[in-house]
Amino acid sequence: MTDERERVLALLKQHGWNAMSFQILEPGFRYWFDGDDACIGYVDTGRAWVAGGAPIAPSERLAEVAARFVVAASEAGRRVCCFGTEARFAATGWSSLRIGDQPSWAPADWDAVVRGKSSLREQLRRARAKNVAVRAVSLDELAPGERLRDEVDALIARWLATRPIAPMGFLVQVDPFTFPAERRYFIAERDGHAIAFLGVIPIYARDGWFFEDFLRDPKAPNGTVELLVDVAMRTAAAEAVPYVTLGLVPLSGEVGPWLRAARRLGKSLYDFDGLRAFKAKLQPRVWDPIFLSFPAKKSPFVAIYDTLKAFASGGLLRFGFATLLRGPAIVMRVLAVALFAFTILLALPTSAQWFPSRWCQYGWVAFDTAVGVSLYVLSLRWRRPLADVLASAITLDAIVTLIQAITYDLPRRRDLFDLGVIAISCAAPIIAAFLMWNARVHRTA
Repeated sequence: MTDERERVLALLKQHGWNAMSFQILEPGFRYWFDGDDACIGYVDTGRAWVAGGAPIAPSERLAEVAARFVVAASEAGRRVCCFGTEARFAATGWSSLRIGDQPSWAPADWDAVVRGKSSLREQLRRARAKNVAVRAVSLDELAPGERLRDEVDALIARWLATRPIAPMGFLVQVDPFTFPAERRYFIAERDGHAIAFLGVIPIYARDGWFFEDFLRDPKAPNGTVELLVDVAMRTAAAEAVPYVTLGLVPLSGEVGPWLRAARRLGKSLYDFDGLRAFKAKLQPRVWDPIFLSFPAKKSPFVAIYDTLKAFASGGLLRFGFATLLRGPAIVMRVLAVALFAFTILLALPTSAQWFPSRWCQYGWVAFDTAVGVSLYVLSLRWRRPLADVLASAITLDAIVTLIQAITYDLPRRRDLFDLGVIAISCAAPIIAAFLMWNARVHRTA
């Protein structure tokens, strides 16, 4: 595998034009070669080969290599799509679905950008005022076992643990130390400790840089990421690098109606608009459209499904369950809405039969109302003290509900419907407590 990846690296140095082309060297990719001058990096989902970007090949061979890849995949019983292609791949005749925009900069223009943007200068001032310093990092400092490497590894672990969605694979996994000699690294430090990290990968055929990994400690001062960008941009300008990108903003720009709807529905899991706004604040020279490409006459919905499976790297159900356990805002909101609906039923006169007395019934109504409101507030902005109180309160709810079910409700109920109601009433707070404690662990890691 090492020899194979070295062969891919050699091809990248000749034909790696796509901004994300270097990422196919990261873990999880397989490689298909076409002769001595072309390859494609892909992941196998079990039903499809999902390629990372366009083929790594001479521009005049893109269509030919792509066509042969389809044939090879078909012989293996697999479909094909390419995620993250750029405009020049359109000449192959494949169908393309716009999936977002990618901003780019000319580093030589960066000083003028900073001078012309007062809000950006203010963010840089804030970070410096909090004693944040950014510097380029040597490979020796990031060697395994070195203090800074340990700090960066811990920073990566904290950053991943606090994401509202489970870690993904394919082109968004965090693995900044593959072929480290080909990369550049910048660290933001405060009081001698790493608080943010930027990993840069090369875009060989454009002599460019892709600012791939931005990792920020939740306690890092405002302006820390902007300061990382500033130092890296000025370094690129000093080295006459002509092209820099911060990568794809998914579901951004002139995407289709289905993807716009997905952006709205998914905003509690991923801040698409916030990411676009951050990168736009840095005044990119241009926004380039990025596409999901697939053979002509194939279904775009199948290509989207295959791509999602590639990112889930282990199955969509597993990924969904792992995300659920992290307690993202949408989970808090669903719990709140479900609890409000349950509380309304609880308050009905016909529900009195389930309680020893009226004061007990309305005590539960008041308690569940307070918990529902608190869950909704928590879904708007995570607050650790409130999360602690809620996790404890819901756990107490589960215990008391179980005691009431055993001592009062079960002796008085006989039919299956009544037993089902009791089972649901006991299971709901147990599940909610489990989700809350898991969310608390991830959000405070």
